[in-house]
Amino acid sequence: MHGDPSVIGRESPPTVFEVERGAIGKFAAAIGDETPEYLAGEIAPPTFPTTFRAPLPELALDLSRVLHGEEEYTYERPIRQGDVLSVTRRIEDCYTRQGSLGEMTFYVVSAEGRDPQGALVYRSRTTIIYR
Repeated sequence: MHGDPSVIGRESPPTVFEVERGAIGKFAAAIGDETPEYLAGEIAPPTFPTTFRAPLPELALDLSRVLHGEEEYTYERPIRQGDVLSVTRRIEDCYTRQGSLGEMTFYVVSAEGRDPQGALVYRSRTTIIYR
């Protein structure tokens, strides 16, 4: 199904994640961000949603062939320890390009994280390159 534009618009079921103080602190340490609120696990660094492993709808990718293209985040409010977020991912675009090592498929995937009341906390947009 790689390079198949019929996947555009497909959405994952919501996956629920509980944000833990220890996970925030470990993530901050791993990326070398010494912001005190991050290391203490109170507020998550901006790229913390990369740890949310919600499934990609309709895609079964061999991770050894996946490259990270780019990623961007927008926030309505910071993610905090104790937050419970429901994350949904959606395939926004799918296209192929010829590279020096052969054909590559690009998947543009968006995600939304919402709190239990349904309020939007963050949005992300990721480009995944499959070679």
